[in-house]
Amino acid sequence: MTKVVADISVSLDGFVTGPDASPELGLGRGGEGLHTWAFQSDAIDRAVLEESTAATGVVIMGRRLFDVIDGPGGWNDEVGYGAGLAAQPPVLVVTRTPPDKVRLADRMTFVVDGIAGAVAKGVAMAEDRDVVIMGGGETVRRAIEAGVVDELRLHLAPILLGGGTPLFEGAAPRQLRQIHVRASGYATHLTYRID
Repeated sequence: MTKVVADISVSLDGFVTGPDASPELGLGRGGEGLHTWAFQSDAIDRAVLEESTAATGVVIMGRRLFDVIDGPGGWNDEVGYGAGLAAQPPVLVVTRTPPDKVRLADRMTFVVDGIAGAVAKGVAMAEDRDVVIMGGGETVRRAIEAGVVDELRLHLAPILLGGGTPLFEGAAPRQLRQIHVRASGYATHLTYRID
């Protein structure tokens, strides 16, 4: 059965990018440390990455994240969805205005009817695999607020960014149920059920 999972790396102080994030500086100043876990050879991190990537049927992202991923320094044959695994699941990009030019056009589809519409399309395409909302922070937050997320997976990086893009700024109060925790030297991988 298809599950909708919001999956994102976050700093100890609650940011999903460092300060000054932009298409050229995707994770902002100091933000690379958010994804250190995905590029290390730690057995726990590798298992988390491989299991999640293998279970993914469709990826959903927001326009700002797309602009980074589709840019010159974004995904390529060596690094893509699943970091070094470079998997190529179909990607739905939530945007009001699709871009005129797309470098990764063969795997990107633009959805203009919001996050709920993107999730509905993703579920229809996923063939009983997971629909993964990978970010950015605003897209994850909106999906949770829209009530379309079954699980929240946080990869808590042991860094303090001091600023950047907050994950839960302005989020409505909500109780989550912790269902899984795995820790490595590079991250604590937390899974919550959203009821």
